[in-house]
Amino acid sequence: MDSEIETQIRECEARLYTAMSTSDVSELDALIADDLLFAGPTGELATKAMDLDLHRTGGTQFHEFVPKELEIRVWSEHFVLASAHIFLSGTYLGNAFAGDYRYMRVWRRGKSSWQIVGGSVTAMV
Repeated sequence: MDSEIETQIRECEARLYTAMSTSDVSELDALIADDLLFAGPTGELATKAMDLDLHRTGGTQFHEFVPKELEIRVWSEHFVLASAHIFLSGTYLGNAFAGDYRYMRVWRRGKSSWQIVGGSVTAMV
């Protein structure tokens, strides 16, 4: 069961990477739970609406998006932790950035699919 769930989460993460790098708001909407709570790189908290709005308006833009590593821990048939090391470059609210980042995401199995309910991103130094 754990290997099947891990495969599902790897597929969800791949979909998420594509959606983030192309600002595909429709796909992001499907992958992110309505009750998302996410801590950004400066510690600010973001909701699903805030995240989608940043992609919709161009507030977040990725120029390079290179996944380097993905670790997955299956906690139960309904909750999974994913840790991704990704090289990113782009702009956030008009400010350029580039570097390696660590994303931590909690995935929850809903009625029909997996969705992100929590997470954070931190610059790797």
